[in-house]
Amino acid sequence: MCGIAGIAYKPDATPVAQDTLNAMAAALHHRGPDGAHFARMPRIDLIHTRLSIIDLKGGDQPLTTGTGTLVANGEIYNDLHIRQAFGKDRFKTGSDCESPLVMWEQTGADYTACLRGMYAIALYDSSRDLLLLSRDPFGIKPLYITEGEFGVAFASEPEVLLQAGFVARAERTDALHELLQLQFTTGRNTLFERIQRVMPGETLHIQSGRIIKRQTQPALPRASSLTPFTSETEALAALDQALMDSIAAHERSDVPFGLFLSGGIDSASLLTGMRRLNTSEKLRTWTATFSGSTAADESDIARELAQAAQAEHETVSITEAMVWQHLPAIVACMDDPAADYAIIPTWFLARKAAEEVRVVLSGEGGDELFCGYGRYRSATRPWWRGKRPMWRKGMFDGLDVLRASPAGWRDGISLTEGMIPAPPSPLSAVQSVDVAEWLPNDLLLKLDRCLMAHGLEGRTPFLDPVIAACAWRLPDTLRVNKNKGKWLLRRWLEQHCPAARPFAPKQGFTVPVGHWIAQQGQRLGDLVARQDSIQAIAHPDRVRALFKEASGRKAAPAAWTLLFYALWHRTHIRALPSQGDVFETLSA
Repeated sequence: MCGIAGIAYKPDATPVAQDTLNAMAAALHHRGPDGAHFARMPRIDLIHTRLSIIDLKGGDQPLTTGTGTLVANGEIYNDLHIRQAFGKDRFKTGSDCESPLVMWEQTGADYTACLRGMYAIALYDSSRDLLLLSRDPFGIKPLYITEGEFGVAFASEPEVLLQAGFVARAERTDALHELLQLQFTTGRNTLFERIQRVMPGETLHIQSGRIIKRQTQPALPRASSLTPFTSETEALAALDQALMDSIAAHERSDVPFGLFLSGGIDSASLLTGMRRLNTSEKLRTWTATFSGSTAADESDIARELAQAAQAEHETVSITEAMVWQHLPAIVACMDDPAADYAIIPTWFLARKAAEEVRVVLSGEGGDELFCGYGRYRSATRPWWRGKRPMWRKGMFDGLDVLRASPAGWRDGISLTEGMIPAPPSPLSAVQSVDVAEWLPNDLLLKLDRCLMAHGLEGRTPFLDPVIAACAWRLPDTLRVNKNKGKWLLRRWLEQHCPAARPFAPKQGFTVPVGHWIAQQGQRLGDLVARQDSIQAIAHPDRVRALFKEASGRKAAPAAWTLLFYALWHRTHIRALPSQGDVFETLSA
C-alpha cells in the first residue's frame, strides 16, 4: 500500500516550491517507506510514496501512457484478468496499478466500473488538463481534498494538507458534535475546516484546478438487479464460491502475508478459506489479549482455530502500561478522528505483524454485509416489540458533562437513511446505512491508519463485489434466524470448520478502557480536565467525576472519548509534539 498527494493548479496559480512537495512526501513516508517519486507538470504536481507489494522492482509510480499519468494507493485484484483481456503487450510493468491506466484509455472517466479492488487513484490527462480522483466503492482506501485560490490539493491523509499549509488547523463545530456523540464523523466533511473526503465510490472531475463533476459507483448492488436465493442449500453453495473467490484474489502478493484472528465468525471464515487455498503453505496469524483485566477474552478460541488450521499463531498481550506509554502515538495516527477504542489492539497487532509480513487479511465488513449487529434486529422490529432506531442515543446523553447539548449530531445519519435506494429487505436497509457511514468512517479508517502507521497493508476480503452480490441476495431469514445474526455465514463455517463452534455463545471482543481509565481516574481526570480543548466543551469538575467513575457502562466510553479528543486536539489542532507517555504528554 502507498500514499498519494498532489495539486491541480488553476491557470493563473503559481506552483508550490519543491520544498512543499518534499514536506508532503515526508508526511506520507509511513504509508510508503520504500521510496518517494514526483511528477511535476505545468498544471499539476503528483506525489507517490511506495510500499512495495506487487512487482517489487518495476512498480514505481507515477505510471504513464500517452497523455495519462497515474498515482495510486491500492490493490487491483482483477489485474490479471484485465491484462488477459487487453493483451500483455499493452502493459509496461507488472504493477497491478497499471490496470486502471489501461482501463482509462479504453473507457475514459468510467474506468473504475471495471476495477475490483481497494484504491484511491489520481489520474491526470494532460491533453485536457483534467484530473480524475477516484475512491473504491466501500471506501477502504482514504482520499481527501481541499480547495483554494491555487486550485485543488489532495492527499491520502488530512495531515499532509495541514503540514503543507493549504489549510489552517481549525475545527468544524457540527463535526465535533458528531465525534463526541458517535465517536466518528459522517459524510463528506471532516472535522477540519475546508478538508473534505472523496466519498466512497466517487470520482471527481477536476479541470483547470476546479471541480466540474462528481460521479458515483455504488458499493452495494441495486435491488432490481437481484434474484433472491430460494433455499439455504443454494445460498450456501453461492457463498462458498464467493468466499473462496474473494480470499484467493485478496491473497495475491509478492511478499509474505498473514491474518488478524479474533476468534469470531468473520476471521474464522477467512482462516478456513485461506487453509483450503494454501494446503501446504505456512499461515501466520495474530490475536490480541489484555493482561491483568477481566475483559472478555477469545484468545483461547483463536489459538484453537489456528491449531486446527495448522497456522503459526502468536498472541499479542497488551497491558495497561503499554497503552499509557503508546496512546499518544496511537491517537496521533488518527488524523481523521475515530474514537473507536479498537484502535488500541489494532495498532499493537499491526506493530507485531509488521515484524514479519507486509500484508494482513482482516474481517472488517462481515458484520455489515451478513447482519451481525444486534442493532439491525432492534431497528427492524415492530414498535410493539421494542423497535429502536440505530444511533438513536449519543455517547454523552444523560451524563451532564458537556457545557451544551450537542446539536444536530445525528443529522448525517438521518441524511444517509433518507438516501438509501430501495433495498431488498428491511434488514438490508439498516445494513446499508452502516455500509455508507460506520464502515468507511470508523472501521476502515481505524484499520487503514493503525496499519499504515507501521507500513503494513490491510486487506478485507468481505468487502468485495462478489461477496456483496451474494450477501444482498439473502432473504432476511438467512441473515437472522433463531435470533442469531450472520446465519448463513455460521452455517457455512459449521460445514467447513466445526472447530470454530459458530453457534456457541460468544464472549465478544472488548477492550477494557473503562477499567484502565478508572485505575488512573483521579490523575487522568485532572489532566484531561485541564486541557483547553476540554474546558471549551465540558465542565472540568464533571470531567474529573466522570473519570473516577470510568468503570461504569456509560461513563467508560464517554471518558475514553474525552481522553482521545484531548490527545487528538493537541496533535492535530495545536500541532504539539508528544512528550513521552500519556501523562507526560497531557502535562506538557
